[in-house]
Amino acid sequence: MSLKKTRPLTPSQRYQLTDSFEDVTASKPEKSLLRPMRNKGGRNNTGKMTMRYIGGGHKHRYREIDFKRDKHGIPCVVKTIEYDPIRTARIALLHYADGEKRYIIAPHGLKVGSKLLSGKGVVPNVGNALKLGEMPLGTTVHAIELRPGQGAKLARAAGTYANLNARDGNYVILKMPSGETRMILAACMATVGSVSNPDHSLEVHGKAGRRRWLGRRPRNRGVTMNPVDHPMGGGEGKASGGHPRSRNGIPAKGYKTRNPKNSTSKYIIERRKK
Repeated sequence: MSLKKTRPLTPSQRYQLTDSFEDVTASKPEKSLLRPMRNKGGRNNTGKMTMRYIGGGHKHRYREIDFKRDKHGIPCVVKTIEYDPIRTARIALLHYADGEKRYIIAPHGLKVGSKLLSGKGVVPNVGNALKLGEMPLGTTVHAIELRPGQGAKLARAAGTYANLNARDGNYVILKMPSGETRMILAACMATVGSVSNPDHSLEVHGKAGRRRWLGRRPRNRGVTMNPVDHPMGGGEGKASGGHPRSRNGIPAKGYKTRNPKNSTSKYIIERRKK
């Protein structure tokens, strides 16, 4: 994937870096894997706004993604690499030998026509899915399960991956995208390789309108609000706002919010770097 720089014909185009979509091979998605997706504008089931700065955006449909990769031993062929409007990574359409079609998160470097497999005894090639305990040390993985059979939960965003560093009994030790080192059951599934679209973080939208197309409304700072709206609001002139904190009063910049009694803390060997 590469980025496309626009000629500066307008001020918004001067620093704009947009996706070139060179790796996308199909313009229309597979109809049988589309589901309707309603825009809720940050409101709950009673109509109350519970998430601010959300609304509008282009209408789109949800692509059903196979996060479990549970068709073990059945070969499949990559037919297309497609754009997904609700996620940063590319998705790949797989045609299985038994006639079924499924979408997966496309690994970086996956090509149309590649043959993939999942299950026990599979060669750890890019795009293949197998249990963490069967992979050689040093393997780069993504779409990682936290519990066997649950479906992929970790390392699903564009360009992310984890490294398989060691084994410890029924667990493997992974270096996560955040820098955290943690243990995960060796019976959990993962996909070999890193996630596609690694240049996504380098994109520059150039204008506010592109953010609105994504469904993100203007967001104002806490210090510009009134005291009734934010703990950092109020004051005469350009007041600094005091100690930085969230709308709910939780301090920012170094305050630890993780519960020390969290039951999963025993699986974390090294916390992520600040």
